[in-house]
Amino acid sequence: MSHGKLVSIPFVFEQPCPIRDVLDRIGDQWSLLLLEVLEHGTMRFSEIERAITDISKQMLSKTLRRLEEDGFVKRTLYPEVPPRVEYELTDLGRSFLTPMKTLIAWANENHQAICEARSEYGAKNGGR
Repeated sequence: MSHGKLVSIPFVFEQPCPIRDVLDRIGDQWSLLLLEVLEHGTMRFSEIERAITDISKQMLSKTLRRLEEDGFVKRTLYPEVPPRVEYELTDLGRSFLTPMKTLIAWANENHQAICEARSEYGAKNGGR
């Protein structure tokens, strides 16, 4: 019994390692693309969908929800008829753009070397 004192309950992370916890969430197929698209400003669902043509509505919705849950994206619902929903990066989401762009640049610069290494590995290991 706490007798009127506040009891602090520690937050339980999905992963005890911050790196794995964050990378598990933003390292999926769509999150980085969505963050990159939203860098250009507030957008409606249909605008995001047009910007990333090969994502399904269901996957777009799921990824936006996860990014909102993690604090990267803010969703604003306007009580209009029909309802209007807009998405934008939060301060946290904008702060991630710099390391994200560094990662994207590194991937672009090294993709060819990685593909070659995979090919060499496959040739040495019987196509595995």
